[in-house]
Amino acid sequence: MNELGKLLVIAGLLMAAVGVLLWTGWDRGWLGRLPGDIHYTRGNFSFHFPIVTCLLLSAVLTLLLWLFRR
Repeated sequence: MNELGKLLVIAGLLMAAVGVLLWTGWDRGWLGRLPGDIHYTRGNFSFHFPIVTCLLLSAVLTLLLWLFRR
């Protein structure tokens, strides 16, 4: 039960940190606008898929989870 409590505290702190970063507007500069992110606009149609941003966030979260499991 001790491990579950530690995991919940860490997850809560991470979510709070991400919430503060999003609330302050820190992400508006680069998140979702990395080289390799797909953005297509034609007429009144716009499609945006931040694939490189998704890959970067996935790698960071995988690394963090791997570190906390050790």
